[in-house]
Amino acid sequence: MAVVLLPSMLAAEAGGASRFEPDAGTVGEALRALPVANLVFDERGDLRPLVNVYVDGIDVREGDGLETTLEGSETIRLVAAIAGG
Repeated sequence: MAVVLLPSMLAAEAGGASRFEPDAGTVGEALRALPVANLVFDERGDLRPLVNVYVDGIDVREGDGLETTLEGSETIRLVAAIAGG
């Protein structure tokens, strides 16, 4: 089963939990199963622009995006980008 790791900012919103093992076939399914999915996705269901997703260290944008298939042993890491001026 794939593991999803949340940064501390999102973990705080998930009751302090930073590790989840959702039963999912794709990265998108795994992220939508998180208790903080509303913070990861916008109103249209798109990944928020400042949320970066890596599967085993590779940015999902380099492959199939949220449709990236999970075999079961991957580590999915969410990284919140910092923006400002």
